[in-house]
Amino acid sequence: MSNQLVVVGLFACAVSGVPGLFFSRHRCTGQWIAVIIAVTGCVLGLIGIGAFWCGHDGPEIGLPQPIPPFPGAQSWVGIDGLSALFLAPIFLIALLGNVYGLTYWKQSEHPTNGRKVGLFFGLMPAGMALLVIARNSLIFLVGWEVMALSAFFLVTTEEHDQEVRETGLLYLVATHFSTLCLFALFGLLFTWSGSFDLETMGEDKAGPKEVNALYVLALLGFGLKAGLMPLHIWLPSAHAMAPSHVSAMMSGVLIKIGIYGFVRVSSLLPAPPQEWGVIILALGGISGVLGVAYAIGQHDIKRLLAYHSIENIGIIVMGVGLAVLGRSLGRPDWIVLGLCGGLLHVWNHALFKSLLFFSAGSVIHATHTREIDHLGGLAKTMPQTALCFLIGAVAICGLPPLNGFVSEFLIYLGLFRTLSPSEGLSFARVSSAVPALALIGSLALACFVKVFSAVFLGSPRSHHAAHAHESKMTMVGPMFALAGCCFVIGLLPTLVSPVLMKAAQAWAPELAESDMRLDSFAPLGWISVMGLVLLGAILLAAMLLWNRLRHRRVETQPTWGCGYAAPTARMQYTASSFAQMLVSLFAWVLRPRRQAPEALSLFPQPSSFRSETPDVVVEEGIMPTFRFGAWLFSWIRIIQQGNMQLRLLYIFLTLFFLLLWRGRP
Repeated sequence: MSNQLVVVGLFACAVSGVPGLFFSRHRCTGQWIAVIIAVTGCVLGLIGIGAFWCGHDGPEIGLPQPIPPFPGAQSWVGIDGLSALFLAPIFLIALLGNVYGLTYWKQSEHPTNGRKVGLFFGLMPAGMALLVIARNSLIFLVGWEVMALSAFFLVTTEEHDQEVRETGLLYLVATHFSTLCLFALFGLLFTWSGSFDLETMGEDKAGPKEVNALYVLALLGFGLKAGLMPLHIWLPSAHAMAPSHVSAMMSGVLIKIGIYGFVRVSSLLPAPPQEWGVIILALGGISGVLGVAYAIGQHDIKRLLAYHSIENIGIIVMGVGLAVLGRSLGRPDWIVLGLCGGLLHVWNHALFKSLLFFSAGSVIHATHTREIDHLGGLAKTMPQTALCFLIGAVAICGLPPLNGFVSEFLIYLGLFRTLSPSEGLSFARVSSAVPALALIGSLALACFVKVFSAVFLGSPRSHHAAHAHESKMTMVGPMFALAGCCFVIGLLPTLVSPVLMKAAQAWAPELAESDMRLDSFAPLGWISVMGLVLLGAILLAAMLLWNRLRHRRVETQPTWGCGYAAPTARMQYTASSFAQMLVSLFAWVLRPRRQAPEALSLFPQPSSFRSETPDVVVEEGIMPTFRFGAWLFSWIRIIQQGNMQLRLLYIFLTLFFLLLWRGRP
């Protein structure tokens, strides 16, 4: 029953945007029909997942596979513990995103591209759901390509903008390189296993060299989709240019498909060498630290949130790396804490990052700008959005009593267990990831203090910010739903413990044989108790403060302006000035650019200051490579003259060299 409901749900999502193509682009009728179909499909999918968790999992569903070398064979789709965990955020965020888009990207206000968004916003989660339940590499690749191409059309929604078209091209190149890596990966799996089915390979079929090759391809193909640094080249600009509910879907769900792919493929392979766990753990730490460092220097609120996605992907990969290392060493406690912590962070990041993108979209919808330095004072005019953004900010910083704290705490516990004397000093070095994780959390806290204060506190810095208004309930409602989920997981982590263990047992079946439980290694009950105590203390303090202010006269005065006779909003701290010290600490890798005025005279002319933190990998690595490739291929075009005699000559020379090569002893 669960498999059938999920398949029906993803099919409903896939076709949800089709009816809208037959209605007027200037009316919202087609959009409403699309949303109703998509929401129905998402609800059916969530019911199917719930049925699986309750033990009502049905048989796998067979799909026809009329391709050689297996004509008449079938490709199976079905749910297990790992796929169910990833399916839940796919359907949940798609459901809330469709409702959010009714106001944010209203069809009547966007007649040129509204139907396009509706069509591909249904296809993207359908493709993701299909590949997650695929038990065959061919079906997996079909779902992967549907997801990738749908995301491309959504990123390029406003294709009339040159920057959007360049972003779409960069994303298209990156996603097709990722797909090529997956073709090679599944091709090698087929060569060594003799089947396209995603089934466990024995050590007799894959030696150390084969395992290393498969891990390299999986890390490249899935790491590029996940945005793992330095494979993140497409992610910041794509998230910034897409509509906000699309950004929430891409950041909260799509990049996690890269995590799912790597975790799924690694579960099929024999235990890797110990070095692979250390490499994955190190890549996660680097991605986390540099991701949040780049975020601090951003002025665009959506680009800032995109870099925080890279940071959180790093945290997830740290947990997965610890699990891979535990599998190599036969340490089930490392597997449970690392994998459960990483997978729980998949859920948590989907919730609070979607919440933050929805909140940022609410701000953009009201002010028509993404520039942080053009905002300010929005907590007075947009209190509900400000509250939701604050909840998301606390969650993403890993602070109790919200959900981000629980998943990071599990990874902390797993890393501290590497200090076990039985493993010797060689693996005690792995615990050096603990300071990296702590640095990520502290930098994230500083970054969101900057964002919240610059956007929601102080005085408005522009005309648009001064005349902002709160968003409608179709936008605010999904935000509060996500905020509630953040509280539920943060306060009651024992509710998700069985789900996490089912996923961990699907990755490492030996855990099911030993009947291990997550709460055997982590004090989940105490987390609930302390979280409830902390929340109660916060609510009590808020009530006392409210009661005290209610009986007093409160006067409103302008902020002290350092003695100026006529203070203005321009005298406030900007996002750039707030982050200057932290950006300078990482200047050796971030390479920030500053345009400051020269020494001022007694009677200075008007001057300006500008700072930016470009992406070094893109600006100094990828784009120069593209330019060199364009120059190189411009010379190669000389041989393409369209002359039949020259083409025959090329064929003759090719055959001649092949005969020489073949004739060598």
